[in-house]
Amino acid sequence: MHIVVCIKQVPGTNEVKINPETNTLMREGVESIINPFDENALEAALVLKDTIGAKVTVLSMGPPQVESALKEAMGRGADNVVLLSDRAFAGADTLATSYVLAEGINALPEKADIIIFGKQAIDGDTAQVGPGVAELLGLQDITYVRKLEVVGSAVKVERVFEDGFERMESPMPVVLTVLKEMNVPRMASLKGKMRAKKETVKMMNANDIKAD
Repeated sequence: MHIVVCIKQVPGTNEVKINPETNTLMREGVESIINPFDENALEAALVLKDTIGAKVTVLSMGPPQVESALKEAMGRGADNVVLLSDRAFAGADTLATSYVLAEGINALPEKADIIIFGKQAIDGDTAQVGPGVAELLGLQDITYVRKLEVVGSAVKVERVFEDGFERMESPMPVVLTVLKEMNVPRMASLKGKMRAKKETVKMMNANDIKAD
């Protein structure tokens, strides 16, 4: 089984400034972290790796500095990490981001059985990218997941609503977005950190993923 987790590196502060000329985030001097909801997405994948032997690939889109977030993901247990980075991706809105991630997933050498996102990014709060990727890939999308189980070639999940929850089953491949209450993310181990330090983050640009 191959699980792809899509993560985003976000500012670790509420004091975010926007470049008035490019309308992009000004990251200089601002601490960057893995989007908190995406940490839960990564942990969900790592739990499946521990229990059923899945392979975990972590994918992100952004400038070269996002390598640090991907190295952190590898330190926690991801098998492979891939950075989609190209000047053409700068200033992407949720639709463009969904498109790039979908093309990046299609460009991976191994087909994904489960694709996991955090519920939303704390710097945008749109919660649109996970469903957008599912739509572009033509896959079932299940949002607001708090429990996940793999049974044969299907997933069984519990998803939350404001006034209750729903149990669902879906065949794979499938796209999921998960909640923080799903789990407690692990920290990188010393062995994981040493491995991540030695490994190289795979870089892919617009040409590599055939993004128009």
